[in-house]
Amino acid sequence: MLSGKKALITGGTGGIGAAICRVLSASGADVAFTYHTNSQGAQDLADELSAPDKPCLFDRIEADQAAQIDGFCREVEKQFGTIDILINNLGATQVMPFALMEEEDWDDMMRINLKSMFLFSRAVVPCMIRQRAGTILNVGSIAGHRLLEVPVHYATAKAGVTGFTISLAKELCRYSIRVNEIAPGLIQGGVGMNITAKQLEDFNKFCTMGRPGKPEEVAELACFLVSDKASYINAQSIFIDGGL
Repeated sequence: MLSGKKALITGGTGGIGAAICRVLSASGADVAFTYHTNSQGAQDLADELSAPDKPCLFDRIEADQAAQIDGFCREVEKQFGTIDILINNLGATQVMPFALMEEEDWDDMMRINLKSMFLFSRAVVPCMIRQRAGTILNVGSIAGHRLLEVPVHYATAKAGVTGFTISLAKELCRYSIRVNEIAPGLIQGGVGMNITAKQLEDFNKFCTMGRPGKPEEVAELACFLVSDKASYINAQSIFIDGGL
């Protein structure tokens, strides 16, 4: 499905990120990814995905360091020849009541969940414009769309992902670049799994599937959306939440 495509995935060592890397690689893409803290996990994933004729590139990147991000994107473009796919998966959450929230807490959620998306997209878009082709997939959350009891700063950042996706898709469509969002619900190994047993019980009760999603299920959707099979899907937010 993705034979010959060159893909960059941010946040590649998390549950969803690692699953996306594996599915895209299995579908034929050359994969590069970023990580922040899990250096051993990054090395293990790169070793798993690498082959003599199919290198896997990775680097430790700070979410708001433009120079680091620009440098890694240029290196990926140099090694791969181009970047066809960008998946902005980098994200984090924090359980924090609004009344106790500090300015630093707010800024961290915006920096990790939203500013990183801007910086990586800005770094990759010129390459896509030159080749007049490409696709960007942003990983948001149902927290940015629905009335849920989730931290306010996290929900606000994820709502920003939707606005960013729609606006960028409209601007870049003239260059045949598609931009979409996937909005996962509760996913095993995802950032939202730091919930209480009671909250998980309530989720399973109200979710029509009766369980959290699997990272592989999100990855398969992502793989489809960045492929040519989804060539008429643009500026959309696709929910994958088990039916909440």
